[in-house]
Amino acid sequence: MKVKQAEFVISAVSEKQYPDDALPEIVLLGRSNVGKSSFVNTLISRKNLARTSSQPGKTQTMNFYQINDMFRFVDMPGYGYAKVSKKEREKWGRMIEDYLHNRQNLSAVFLLVDSRHEPTEDDRLMFDWLVYYDMVPVVVMTKYDKLSKTRQRKAKDNITKTFGIRSSDVIPFSAVSKTGKNEAWEVIHTAIGYEGD
Repeated sequence: MKVKQAEFVISAVSEKQYPDDALPEIVLLGRSNVGKSSFVNTLISRKNLARTSSQPGKTQTMNFYQINDMFRFVDMPGYGYAKVSKKEREKWGRMIEDYLHNRQNLSAVFLLVDSRHEPTEDDRLMFDWLVYYDMVPVVVMTKYDKLSKTRQRKAKDNITKTFGIRSSDVIPFSAVSKTGKNEAWEVIHTAIGYEGD
């Protein structure tokens, strides 16, 4: 899909703020600072539609980005950031859970995991929770370019074993080298029923 239009729609914290239409939505989940904003910006070939931050825990709302008036990315608050209060983390958890449970527009879920580290307990809990509710996510290994070839293989094997998934269910991704960009778009095209270029 050639991206001709991409815009930030709204930062929402509850259902009454969600866009009121039937456009399919692609949800992005992952730890704080895993690279969700860079993932969006790379896919749509924009530098800063999704705001990146070097400060973990910065995204505290669900950010909706509309692409070609055909679908939206929904960037969720990053989980697992210790400096945010327990009360705040619980609030984010409820916000994410409400969306995932109730939103009819939900078409696919990308779970982003930092390829440089072992999946965290939070990553495993999120994956298991999604699978329990029949929302099997596509796992995206971010920052893949920062690993040597040997470590890339090990990291991918580790992720497939941790989550009990096939190698084909994992997308190695780099915002620098653009590795994985086409594979991510294939998932999106299938999810939204797009049959164009």
